[in-house]
Amino acid sequence: MSNDTARYVVVPCQFCDTRNKVNMERVAHRPKCRNEECGKPILLDRPFPLRDDTFADVIANADVPVLVDFYADWCGPCKAMAPVLDAIANELAGRVLVAKVNTDATPIISQKHQIRSIPTLMVFRDGQQVAQQMGALPRAQLLQLLQQAGVGG
Repeated sequence: MSNDTARYVVVPCQFCDTRNKVNMERVAHRPKCRNEECGKPILLDRPFPLRDDTFADVIANADVPVLVDFYADWCGPCKAMAPVLDAIANELAGRVLVAKVNTDATPIISQKHQIRSIPTLMVFRDGQQVAQQMGALPRAQLLQLLQQAGVGG
């Protein structure tokens, strides 16, 4: 793909919070934080944590669909979903950004999106929510949800 059709996400470094524009075609090459003092890898082949202060920016600046898992550490069904989301993030790395939002730590974004049950999965495209599903899903149903949102599996 040439640069004019490349797809990017803008994500904060998990270690230093520096905003990084990442070419999704290069996810497998383990891009590094642009902050020279940090330089740590930006790992987008696994669920990427979002917070109240990063959620809107990441969703708005993603050229790829974003699958968001609203979860809590104490939630049994959320724990059951974790390996499925890990696998999907790895399989679709570069085509989908899989993100996670800890509802206990993100009251603003959880309230804004009216999260009443966890896990809740939402898919965003072009900054807009295009699909939602509450409850734990097996892999096949999660892929169906992504397909309904226009993501090839």
